[in-house]
Amino acid sequence: MTVQETAAELRRVASGFSKELLAADPAAAAKRPGPTTWSPKEVLGHLIDSAANNHQRFVRAQQGNALTLPGYEQNHWVASQGYQEADWPHLVTLWTHFNLHLADVMDRIPPAAYPVRCAIGGDEPVTLEFVVVDYLRHLRHHMGQIRERLR
Repeated sequence: MTVQETAAELRRVASGFSKELLAADPAAAAKRPGPTTWSPKEVLGHLIDSAANNHQRFVRAQQGNALTLPGYEQNHWVASQGYQEADWPHLVTLWTHFNLHLADVMDRIPPAAYPVRCAIGGDEPVTLEFVVVDYLRHLRHHMGQIRERLR
Protein backbone atom coordinates (compact mmCIF):
# COMPACT_ATOMS: atom_id res chain seq x y z
CA MET A 1 0.00 0.00 0.00
CA THR A 2 1.34 3.46 -0.84
CA VAL A 3 1.23 6.51 1.40
CA GLN A 4 -1.52 8.05 -0.77
CA GLU A 5 -3.53 4.82 -0.71
CA THR A 6 -3.11 4.71 3.06
CA ALA A 7 -4.40 8.29 3.37
CA ALA A 8 -7.42 7.55 1.20
CA GLU A 9 -8.19 4.36 3.12
CA LEU A 10 -7.79 6.17 6.44
CA ARG A 11 -10.43 8.68 5.36
CA ARG A 12 -12.83 5.86 4.46
CA VAL A 13 -12.12 4.00 7.71
CA ALA A 14 -12.50 7.09 9.90
CA SER A 15 -15.80 8.08 8.31
CA GLY A 16 -17.29 4.59 8.36
CA PHE A 17 -16.06 3.46 11.76
CA SER A 18 -17.16 6.75 13.31
CA LYS A 19 -20.77 6.02 12.35
CA GLU A 20 -20.46 2.51 13.72
CA LEU A 21 -19.06 3.79 17.02
CA LEU A 22 -21.68 6.52 17.44
CA ALA A 23 -24.40 3.90 17.01
CA ALA A 24 -22.93 1.80 19.85
CA ASP A 25 -24.38 1.85 23.34
CA PRO A 26 -22.19 4.09 25.55
CA ALA A 27 -22.69 1.67 28.47
CA ALA A 28 -21.30 -1.18 26.36
CA ALA A 29 -18.37 1.06 25.35
CA ALA A 30 -17.49 1.49 29.03
CA LYS A 31 -17.59 -2.22 29.89
CA ARG A 32 -14.23 -3.86 30.59
CA PRO A 33 -14.05 -7.54 29.58
CA GLY A 34 -11.70 -8.21 32.51
CA PRO A 35 -10.06 -6.32 35.37
CA THR A 36 -6.87 -5.64 33.39
CA THR A 37 -8.41 -5.44 29.91
CA TRP A 38 -9.29 -2.12 28.28
CA SER A 39 -12.90 -1.22 27.58
CA PRO A 40 -13.83 -0.07 24.06
CA LYS A 41 -13.56 3.51 25.37
CA GLU A 42 -10.02 2.86 26.52
CA VAL A 43 -9.06 1.13 23.26
CA LEU A 44 -10.42 4.13 21.36
CA GLY A 45 -8.45 6.37 23.71
CA HIS A 46 -5.34 4.35 22.90
CA LEU A 47 -6.06 4.98 19.22
CA ILE A 48 -6.28 8.71 19.95
CA ASP A 49 -2.88 8.46 21.65
CA SER A 50 -1.54 6.55 18.67
CA ALA A 51 -2.80 9.29 16.36
CA ALA A 52 -1.14 11.94 18.54
CA ASN A 53 2.19 10.14 18.64
CA ASN A 54 2.16 9.33 14.94
CA HIS A 55 1.23 12.91 14.07
CA GLN A 56 4.52 13.96 15.67
CA ARG A 57 6.39 11.27 13.78
CA PHE A 58 4.87 12.14 10.41
CA VAL A 59 5.67 15.83 10.76
CA ARG A 60 9.05 15.66 12.50
CA ALA A 61 10.47 13.00 10.16
CA GLN A 62 10.14 15.49 7.28
CA GLN A 63 12.53 17.93 9.02
CA GLY A 64 15.75 15.99 8.51
CA ASN A 65 17.54 12.83 7.46
CA ALA A 66 16.60 10.76 10.51
CA LEU A 67 14.25 10.86 13.46
CA THR A 68 14.66 9.46 16.96
CA LEU A 69 11.69 9.66 19.30
CA PRO A 70 10.78 7.87 22.50
CA GLY A 71 8.06 5.27 22.54
CA TYR A 72 5.21 5.67 24.98
CA GLU A 73 3.85 3.62 27.86
CA GLN A 74 0.33 2.84 26.66
CA ASN A 75 -1.29 2.00 29.99
CA HIS A 76 -0.03 5.21 31.57
CA TRP A 77 -1.31 7.29 28.65
CA VAL A 78 -4.75 5.66 28.73
CA ALA A 79 -5.13 5.90 32.53
CA SER A 80 -3.76 9.42 32.89
CA GLN A 81 -6.19 10.82 30.33
CA GLY A 82 -9.28 9.28 31.88
CA TYR A 83 -10.69 7.72 28.74
CA GLN A 84 -12.81 5.32 30.82
CA GLU A 85 -14.69 8.28 32.32
CA ALA A 86 -14.86 10.33 29.10
CA ASP A 87 -17.99 11.04 27.10
CA TRP A 88 -18.31 8.41 24.35
CA PRO A 89 -19.51 10.72 21.54
CA HIS A 90 -16.71 13.17 22.41
CA LEU A 91 -14.08 10.40 22.12
CA VAL A 92 -15.52 9.23 18.82
CA THR A 93 -15.52 12.75 17.41
CA LEU A 94 -11.98 13.42 18.59
CA TRP A 95 -10.72 10.15 17.11
CA THR A 96 -12.52 10.76 13.82
CA HIS A 97 -11.28 14.28 13.26
CA PHE A 98 -7.73 13.48 14.35
CA ASN A 99 -7.60 10.68 11.79
CA LEU A 100 -9.07 12.83 9.04
CA HIS A 101 -6.33 15.35 9.81
CA LEU A 102 -3.68 12.61 9.76
CA ALA A 103 -4.89 11.58 6.30
CA ASP A 104 -4.33 15.16 5.14
CA VAL A 105 -0.85 15.16 6.72
CA MET A 106 -0.04 11.86 4.98
CA ASP A 107 -1.05 13.32 1.62
CA ARG A 108 1.32 16.25 2.14
CA ILE A 109 4.43 14.15 2.88
CA PRO A 110 6.79 14.62 -0.05
CA PRO A 111 7.98 11.32 -1.56
CA ALA A 112 11.57 12.42 -0.91
CA ALA A 113 10.82 12.05 2.83
CA TYR A 114 9.52 8.47 2.58
CA PRO A 115 12.97 6.88 3.16
CA VAL A 116 13.74 8.97 6.28
CA ARG A 117 14.79 6.56 9.03
CA CYS A 118 12.67 6.66 12.17
CA ALA A 119 13.90 5.10 15.41
CA ILE A 120 11.03 4.89 17.88
CA GLY A 121 11.68 3.74 21.42
CA GLY A 122 14.23 0.95 21.38
CA ASP A 123 13.02 -0.52 18.08
CA GLU A 124 15.13 -0.87 14.97
CA PRO A 125 14.80 2.11 12.63
CA VAL A 126 12.18 1.91 9.89
CA THR A 127 11.31 4.30 7.09
CA LEU A 128 8.74 7.05 7.42
CA GLU A 129 6.80 5.32 4.66
CA PHE A 130 6.65 2.16 6.80
CA VAL A 131 5.48 4.16 9.84
CA VAL A 132 2.66 5.72 7.80
CA VAL A 133 1.45 2.46 6.26
CA ASP A 134 1.83 0.57 9.56
CA TYR A 135 -0.37 3.16 11.30
CA LEU A 136 -3.38 1.85 9.37
CA ARG A 137 -2.52 -1.78 10.18
CA HIS A 138 -2.34 -0.91 13.89
CA LEU A 139 -5.62 0.98 13.68
CA ARG A 140 -7.42 -1.95 12.04
CA HIS A 141 -6.11 -4.34 14.69
CA HIS A 142 -7.66 -2.25 17.45
CA MET A 143 -10.87 -1.67 15.48
CA GLY A 144 -11.32 -5.44 15.63
CA GLN A 145 -10.89 -5.39 19.40
CA ILE A 146 -13.46 -2.63 19.77
CA ARG A 147 -15.98 -4.43 17.57
CA GLU A 148 -15.51 -7.65 19.52
CA ARG A 149 -15.97 -5.90 22.87
CA LEU A 150 -19.06 -4.01 21.77
CA ARG A 151 -20.92 -7.23 20.88
